[in-house]
Amino acid sequence: MAEYINKVGRRKEAVARVYLTAGTGEFKINGKEIKEYFTVPQFQKVVLQSLEALGAVNNYDVKVNVCGGGFKGQAEAIRMGIARALVEVNPEDRVTLKKEGFLKRDSRVVERKKPGRPGARKRFQFSKR
Repeated sequence: MAEYINKVGRRKEAVARVYLTAGTGEFKINGKEIKEYFTVPQFQKVVLQSLEALGAVNNYDVKVNVCGGGFKGQAEAIRMGIARALVEVNPEDRVTLKKEGFLKRDSRVVERKKPGRPGARKRFQFSKR
């Protein structure tokens, strides 16, 4: 494996730059441990899903820079970045990761607010009189 593999994952407004190296399972997100950055266990699980699908949680060191969006978007962006990096390490893993849906970009974003309305679709209360 090369020195490190650099891949990008995106979800909603979140962008995650993932650096994957062969190692012992060390995981840093913006310089913090995963349990320190994502205090909710659900998000920790989402981040590790692509590694767990291949049974490679302790085989790689992962360093992530993530910005934008909320915690859910960031967690799913990191998952996608890790999946892309794992495919570059071993192209045979693509089938497994693609079947789980970790390589597909989820393009759903918040709909913009329209003029003359309080939100994207909501209307102000109608009063007949």
